[in-house]
Amino acid sequence: MRVTQTMLSNNTLRHISDSYRKMGKTQDQLSTGKKISRPSDDPVVAMKGMAYRTNLTEVEQFKRNLSEAYSWMENSDAAIDKATSVLQRVRELTVQASNGTLEASQMSMIGTEISQLKEHLASIANTQVAGKYIFNGTDTDQAPVNTAVTSFSNNTAPVNLELSKGIQVKVNIDPTRLFNSTMFGDIKDLEIALSTGNGAAVGSFLSKLDTHLTNVVTERAEIGARSNRLELIEARVGEQEVIANRILSDNEDADIERVITDLKMQESVHRAALGVGARIMQPSLLDFLR
Repeated sequence: MRVTQTMLSNNTLRHISDSYRKMGKTQDQLSTGKKISRPSDDPVVAMKGMAYRTNLTEVEQFKRNLSEAYSWMENSDAAIDKATSVLQRVRELTVQASNGTLEASQMSMIGTEISQLKEHLASIANTQVAGKYIFNGTDTDQAPVNTAVTSFSNNTAPVNLELSKGIQVKVNIDPTRLFNSTMFGDIKDLEIALSTGNGAAVGSFLSKLDTHLTNVVTERAEIGARSNRLELIEARVGEQEVIANRILSDNEDADIERVITDLKMQESVHRAALGVGARIMQPSLLDFLR
């Protein structure tokens, strides 16, 4: 087969263009730090990258959910701690009023203080976190206790947050077991007994207050148990994030040392191709016949 000057020129230009393309791809990897810059470069890497990024996005959402769960539980625990202090103060006043040595005016003053404590307990029940009432089940936009302390929440629906794949944890407290009508009703009756000077009836409220204190402590213990579980889930999610980032990096990130080596080698090949092309495409016979 006769090899013409045009064939030599075209082949040389094609190989030089291909060398430029390879150098450009390697330079893109070096500048971006990624193996591919578009899905067509390697569809397998691109498809795996989409799956790994979805996994990483899920982990990031779980971390945000964990932060919200901590907010709910920590605020719930703080509110229950304040409620415990209020009930303990009410019990102290009840013990003081039930010893039979106080006058009616003194008992009335104790009743006034207990009335204020009852209103403070209602404000604790209406605790909000980020504009949401945390002691009203799923009705987070409504206060569980009204301002007159006459109506109380009966919403027992749990507020669940997904903290890991397929794992949901309850973050709220059942208001019917804590800030319920029985608790506020007993405090109201105690207040009435004190205001009327009925010292004999005051002592009967001690056992009722002890029951309410026990319920509050039980709810706080449950909050503590769930908080411990949150810490375990958080540690697991943190490990999943590290693993997801490593897998994504292994899939997409370029090996910089190898890329630099490949670029240097391609530059050498390209220079050699240019030099050989310059020697092959010598002046033809027609150039001497002009």
